[in-house]
Amino acid sequence: MAADIIARDLLAQEAQGLLARLNTITPFALHETMVPAAALAPPAVTGIEQFLADGRAELRAEVQGYLRWLAGPGRAASPAEIQRRFVLIRLRFNDVLSQYDLFLEVVTQRSEHGTGVWLSGLDVVAADALDLGVPYYASPPAVCYLARGPGAAIRRAHTRLPGGGRSPVAIIRVPRERLVGHGIASSLVHEVGHQGAALLDLVPSLRPVLQRMQRQAPSALRPAWRAWQRWISEIVADYWSVGKLGVSSTLGLLAVVSLPRVFVFRLSAADPHPIPWIRVLLSAAMGEALYPHPQWQVLTRTWQQLYPLETVEPRWADRLDLLAGSIPDFLEVLLGHRPAALRGRSLAEVMPTGERQPDQLLEVFERSGGQPEPMMRDSPTLAFAAIGQARAAGRIPPGREARLVGDLLTRWALASTLDIAAICAGSPPRPLPARSRLQIPIQT
Repeated sequence: MAADIIARDLLAQEAQGLLARLNTITPFALHETMVPAAALAPPAVTGIEQFLADGRAELRAEVQGYLRWLAGPGRAASPAEIQRRFVLIRLRFNDVLSQYDLFLEVVTQRSEHGTGVWLSGLDVVAADALDLGVPYYASPPAVCYLARGPGAAIRRAHTRLPGGGRSPVAIIRVPRERLVGHGIASSLVHEVGHQGAALLDLVPSLRPVLQRMQRQAPSALRPAWRAWQRWISEIVADYWSVGKLGVSSTLGLLAVVSLPRVFVFRLSAADPHPIPWIRVLLSAAMGEALYPHPQWQVLTRTWQQLYPLETVEPRWADRLDLLAGSIPDFLEVLLGHRPAALRGRSLAEVMPTGERQPDQLLEVFERSGGQPEPMMRDSPTLAFAAIGQARAAGRIPPGREARLVGDLLTRWALASTLDIAAICAGSPPRPLPARSRLQIPIQT
């Protein structure tokens, strides 16, 4: 048999094999098991399933078109051309599998006992963190999953996925080791801040302002403004977290960046994050600007005692001191920034400063008695802010905090599920009274 015929038959079988494997990929709704309270929100499920289904349909059409070409014009093509076309299709097949696996990791964890429900609760927290109270943008669905390591990350909604296409949801990776405690909110809301900043075009609107400040600054201060410009993406996300969570955000950040001294003081030109030593000082300064209280100075002094600048080589210490000294001027620019998307309001004005001052947060916590039922009347980020403030004030020990946070995550997941069920039944969701919630058996 001629070599070109063998090549054509071989690749036709390979293409049919791709179709057979493609047909084994089924929607998550048909093979993932999870309790209803752990399920993704309907907009997230619909977006993910539709995105993946469209990818499979496009690939199936490409494979079938290739087989028709092989049986027609491809009969006169060279083996090299037949192979070239098949390789492109196989690469597309691997892209479809990669996209499927990306969402599979998110969905599969929802079947883990306990963890799945907590993740659903974190989805509720993420949605609340993205809400500024005014519809400046259409909030995309956000889904959370756990990963090893200390750092969180986000794949923002509408960004390009490997192999093409735009993600229908924001995918937030949270560190497993921080799952229960106020620190999880700090990491989560920081990542939500990246999504919020993208929806408001904050970074593109801030960069020209910072460039102008750099040009106008005395030569000695220009390196500081250049650094703020380089770090602005991560700084905006930190600001979002502080604005929503107060001291809970800074305490969570402090825990993440409490590293060996060489890392805390290290500058990397490739790292978009501020130097950890500066980052904690900046977070505390943000908190003091939004929520004035002596606690921020206490936190600042504590951090400086944990990592004294005197231990750093003098020339590098001078540079860090310059950066620290420029924080007030930088924050004046950041908090007063009025991007077009906020319709005349500044970044400081869109944060809930009227209800999250430290004393107010302690009142929220004390009023609840440290129990989850009363806290269900508050928004999730307000509840986390109150818990973090109570932790900072020594009002709640870590063990009790962990139980409270786990219970709240479970109840938020359940309440969200019941709300969705009510909407599907044709009736508006109504908040359950605290007493009714107590009658629902919950294991945490």
